Amino acid sequence: MQDPSREEVHKAVNDCRRAGIKIMVITGDNKSTAEAVCREFSCFLMVFSHAEPRHKQEIVRILKEMGEVVAMTGDGVNDAPALKLADIGIAMGITGTEVAKEASDMVLADDNFSTIVSAIAEGRAMYNNMKAFIRYMISSNVGEVISIFLTAVLGIPECLIPVQLLWVNLVTDGPPATALGFNPADVDIMQKLPRKSNDALINSWGFFRYMVIGSYVGIATVGIFIVWYTQASFLGINLVSDGHTLVELSQLRNWGERSAWPNFTVSPFKAGNRLITFSDPCEYFTVGKVKALTLSLSFLVAFEMLNSLNALSEDNSLIKMPPWRNPWLLVSMSASFGLHSLILYVPSLADTFGIVPLSLNEWLLVILLSAPVILIDEVLKFVGRRRRRTKLKDA
Repeated sequence: MQDPSREEVHKAVNDCRRAGIKIMVITGDNKSTAEAVCREFSCFLMVFSHAEPRHKQEIVRILKEMGEVVAMTGDGVNDAPALKLADIGIAMGITGTEVAKEASDMVLADDNFSTIVSAIAEGRAMYNNMKAFIRYMISSNVGEVISIFLTAVLGIPECLIPVQLLWVNLVTDGPPATALGFNPADVDIMQKLPRKSNDALINSWGFFRYMVIGSYVGIATVGIFIVWYTQASFLGINLVSDGHTLVELSQLRNWGERSAWPNFTVSPFKAGNRLITFSDPCEYFTVGKVKALTLSLSFLVAFEMLNSLNALSEDNSLIKMPPWRNPWLLVSMSASFGLHSLILYVPSLADTFGIVPLSLNEWLLVILLSAPVILIDEVLKFVGRRRRRTKLKDA
């Protein structure tokens, strides 16, 4: 006679195999009984029969010494020592003895093996969401630091002022970063190797990715500022329709010496319904930089929104993990962009933040410069997937 196996256990065993989780059967039953059960689940090579309590404990100890993270299930008094020694002791809630429950870290309320697999998937999803938050915040902050550093190195006027940086970090970044906590699990979350218990939260590959994305945003934030001052058009977009005066890059880099420039004059220019005028040409690099500041800030906000889409999954493309899988992220992006529009187009708020409304051409420039962050991260994700497949083959 033999108890029928549960249908869901077959799927759970297969899910464990795909997830790189090794299942071992340690039982006190005789060899024939153990073999019969294990043949049904195709885990014949990983069975220990006639095991006594000390054997179970010894097997757990050896596995831990090998660097494995060990989860042990059991229901009887004789399982208690091994349950206590394992990294995660799991007792049966229905058939388990009180001794087994006390020795365990987790109790299965339904005595179902598939519940353990579901808990592993949920734990991996939570860990990934934590990494998504970190990835989003670090890559964004690295970009801000690089932009400030480049401004100082090049000697140009500040392209972001303190109140704008505070706004981006405390208000604009906040909703998308929070919404990343609601990311659904990756579609292939149970097809990845388990991470080691001593794995760093940020590994060398992750750090490289943060630096690539951060470098792009830092360079582009400063670049769009310089482009407004020095270029009549960029990427086919006319930038001088507002009537502002163009200068050479060398002049922009030596703006502190502007009072010594002979015959240096600037023209008033339009910013929305305002006309920006100057009582002194020297003000062109202080008061007159409001449009360039606005372009840099708007680019940074647009980048943050697009970069939050990149954080939906560590390795999966947006084609496989589309944005609508996390509707909260789309809502938060809309809220953040709405807040940016508010400070941009409400005159009193625009004055507070030192910015002015942008024209359609200028918005087009912002979008064209911020959109490549999606392509850059897609390439990095592709490389990440190739690295993961190589590790799976070697494992």
